[in-house]
Amino acid sequence: MHPQIEALFDEAENRYLKPEELNLISQYVTSLPARLEAYRTLRDQELAIMQQVADQLQATMPQEKVEQLERCIKNAMLMLRYCAMGMLLHDPSFVKDRLVGWVSNSMTAFNTQEIDATLYRLLNQQLTVSLDPKHLSLLQPQLNLAQGLLQQQQAITA
Repeated sequence: MHPQIEALFDEAENRYLKPEELNLISQYVTSLPARLEAYRTLRDQELAIMQQVADQLQATMPQEKVEQLERCIKNAMLMLRYCAMGMLLHDPSFVKDRLVGWVSNSMTAFNTQEIDATLYRLLNQQLTVSLDPKHLSLLQPQLNLAQGLLQQQQAITA
């Protein structure tokens, strides 16, 4: 759940909500059906989306070992799931808190920066084709955050 909203619930014993706080909750609740729909769509299409990305990645980078490509694809799938949950919860800190530790370790240990950069470009392209623009717009802030974290990790490990 969005951290600001969660904090509001913690204050319930002390006072009633202010109008701007009620507006925040109202926006959260109003957007929940669209976020649920986007989450379900992504969940239902994940396999097809990731298969397309995997096929394109292998065709783009035939020189890479299959094991490396598979590891990167699994990581991208996890990242996509975290982004979907962050979108559903409407909580940007969810993605950041979940990704930072394992992404850094994985990229450093396996030296997959080039593969990951290509993979996430292909994933973005496939999501643009596979998802309704409304759903993509809900997911995009989480994807941007995750991919920004990846780029930061790439800069640190380079």
